[in-house]
Formats: sequence, structure tokens, C-alpha cells
Amino acid sequence: MFLDQFYNQNGDSLSISPEQASRFAKEIAGDFNPIHDPDARRFCVPGDLLFALILSKQGLSQQMQFNFAGMVGRDVELLFTQPSAQQLALVDPEGKLYTEVSREGEHTDDEAVIEQLIKQYVSFSGYNFPFLMVPLMRDKGVMFNPKRPLVMYERMSFKLDRLDLNAPTLELASTQFDVDGKRAEIRFIFDVKEAGQVVGQGDKKLLVGGLMPFDDGILSPMVDEFNQRKEHYLAQLAES
Repeated sequence: MFLDQFYNQNGDSLSISPEQASRFAKEIAGDFNPIHDPDARRFCVPGDLLFALILSKQGLSQQMQFNFAGMVGRDVELLFTQPSAQQLALVDPEGKLYTEVSREGEHTDDEAVIEQLIKQYVSFSGYNFPFLMVPLMRDKGVMFNPKRPLVMYERMSFKLDRLDLNAPTLELASTQFDVDGKRAEIRFIFDVKEAGQVVGQGDKKLLVGGLMPFDDGILSPMVDEFNQRKEHYLAQLAES
């Protein structure tokens, strides 16, 4: 599968180097968050790469929920455990939990379907900032602090009507932005479609902390930097 280049298999465990994580974020998800740069002080593996690896290794079920419990750092050794037939967990050798998965319904290991769904979801997920989040924050009159952004990918889930899919696509269906003091919960609800027909729906949830009044003058430089980083990286990639 195309994911083989983005992780290292070590017997029963796997690990992800900073370079692998960074390439996945930028080249597959379109995510240019500096926290995924190999030399970032607080580097972490994208949650979407963990999602992708779980699907590729454990297969696709009709109904799944992924809870992201902790950030995966450089070259952390990861193991799959299965507390029950309906539950999976991604942990380190000491038992620290990073991702918890629940699943129900029919199951498939069809690589073509899984790869298409992975690519569709991570591209959708990587598009969230700045293209979706900034207009939402502007409408609510709040934003995170660009000097110390506290944005946590808490969970994602989906429910599919069927699994005999050929070319599933994802489309944004609606958004929710609920503010509670200095914190907010953002949800991106999406439809899964096959040949133009809705065959499922999903939900991505972010938690945002340290909210402050929205200020375009403060946020715009961060958005400009994001776009410049993206343009520079893609130009280098095209030349290589």
C-alpha cells in the first residue's frame, strides 16, 4: 500500500520517523502545520497518519470511532492491542495509550477501497486550516493565540451504509463551532459519497483552547506563513 513509505515495521511494532511524518502531512494531507516539521521542538506525528495506519493494518468497518488520546513523538514504538472484538488500541511498549478505536458492523480488508477512503479523508482533514477554521473563527469573533496555538484533534468517526464501494469521495456537509469561555469545540461533519449518492456520514472534532478576540491583523501573518510554506515546499517537490 502507498503508506509503506510513511512508517517502519519492526516485527510486531511500528514506528514513524519525523521525516516520514512530515512528508505524509505535506504531500498526502496538505497539512503544513509546523508541529509536523522534522526539527520542530514539539514535533508530533499527524493524527491522520495514525488513522490511516490503523485502517490499512486493521481493515475498515462500517462504523468506526477514533479517539486520539496522546501525541506521538519521534520514532515512538507503537503496538496494536485488541481489548475486545469491537475495540482496538495503539499503545507503546509501556502501555501508554495514543489512539483508541471502536468498530461495529461489516468489515473489509479491500486495499483499494481503504486506500481511496484514507486519501479522501486525510485530504479533507488537512484542508481544515486555514480554509475552514479561519472563516468560522471570524464569524464567532474569537481565535486561538497564534503565539501558542492550542488546537487538539480529539476524535473522528464515521458510519457507512455499505462497504462495496469503488470510488468513495468526501464532502463537507456542515460545521459547528461552540464557544465556552476560553475554549471551543469545532466539528466538521462530512458526507461519504459513491457516484454522487450519500453512502455514509462522518464527524471530525477539534478542541481549541486559549481563545482571544478575533484579530485579522494578528492571525493573517500566520495564514500567510502557512501559504508561503506550502508554496515553497510544493515548488521544491516539483523540482526534485
